[in-house]
Amino acid sequence: MKYKFDTTPEKSRQMSKVHSKNGKDELVLRKLLWHYGVRYRANYKALPGKPDIAITKYKIAVFVDGEFWHGHHWAKHKARLKRNREFWINKIEGNMRHDQKVNEQLKKDGWTVLRFWSKKVLKDPEYYAQIVMWHIRGKIDDENNKED
Repeated sequence: MKYKFDTTPEKSRQMSKVHSKNGKDELVLRKLLWHYGVRYRANYKALPGKPDIAITKYKIAVFVDGEFWHGHHWAKHKARLKRNREFWINKIEGNMRHDQKVNEQLKKDGWTVLRFWSKKVLKDPEYYAQIVMWHIRGKIDDENNKED
């Protein structure tokens, strides 16, 4: 389906600065995890959805999702879309469906899926790093209990 965009040069410039990987939110979280000794793969293409952080040893996939692109508070924001409304509704709802399919596939394959909102990670990266660490400790405890 072809869309004709009604956009301003300013909005076009803003959108051109949006990147799908290595955003500040991801980098802050990755650096904290690295500092804690967690080794991971960044944007791991071997897994569905290319998780921003894939801790392969413990099968933990971490996604740091942008609020706009992944539909945070979607009902409220959907109503506020004015320009190119049909395009953005299809795009964002498609992203949300894709995220759900990725979650289901990863869980089916035995992965723990963690999804965090970008702005929340930037506001308190330590909190989100500790959530990841809590899941790692849980996996370590599970391994130790199997050996007993």
